[in-house]
Amino acid sequence: MTFPMLPEAAPRRGSRATRRCWQALLGLWGWEFEGALPNLPRFVLIGAPHTSNWDFVIAITAIGALGLRVTWLGKHTLFRWPFGPVLRRLGGVAVDRRASHGLVGFATEAFRHEEALVIGIAPEGTRRRTVRWKTGFYHIAAGAGVPIVPVYLDYRRRRMGTGVPIHPTGDAKADLKRVYDCYAPYARAGRWPALFSLGEDA
Repeated sequence: MTFPMLPEAAPRRGSRATRRCWQALLGLWGWEFEGALPNLPRFVLIGAPHTSNWDFVIAITAIGALGLRVTWLGKHTLFRWPFGPVLRRLGGVAVDRRASHGLVGFATEAFRHEEALVIGIAPEGTRRRTVRWKTGFYHIAAGAGVPIVPVYLDYRRRRMGTGVPIHPTGDAKADLKRVYDCYAPYARAGRWPALFSLGEDA
C-alpha cells in the first residue's frame, strides 16, 4: 500500500516512524488514500459522508498516516476525561456547537495568525441524518480568504480522497452547490447510506 507524499506547503506533524505506524493500522483495516492533497499551506478541510463513529477513527488514522497537521474542531462533550488529553494531542479543539458565531470567529482569527494551518470540520455536524448542513465551514473559509478542500469517505471501496479546492467567491449559494456537487458521487458511500443527505437546502 502506498500513500501520497505530503506537498511541500502543507503543515506537517509526526515523524516518519509514526506515519508508518498509522499507515500500517489503516492498511490493516483495508483502507487506502487515493489522489493527492493540494499544495496549500492554509485551507478548511471538510469530511463527508459522516454516518458512523468509525468515520472519526478512520479520519484520524488517515491524518496520521499522511503526516498532515490538522486542527480539527469537535463538540466539547468529546473532550471529557479521560479522552480529552488524547484528543487534544491528536489536534482536537473543543467547541460548543451552540455558539456557532463564536466558532466561526475563533477559526477565522486563528487563520489570521498562522501562516500554515488546516482546520478540519464535519459539515453535517452529526452522524445522524440531517437535511441541513452546518455552513460554518463556508463562513470560516470566506472570512479567512482560504479555500475549502472536500474529503470523501467511500466505504464501498474503502477509499478516501480529496476533491478540487473550492475558493469562496462571496456567492454562498453557488459556492455551496459546488461543495455538494463534489459529494454527489458519494451520496451512497457512507457506512450507513440512509443517514447521509447532501444538504441541498442548507
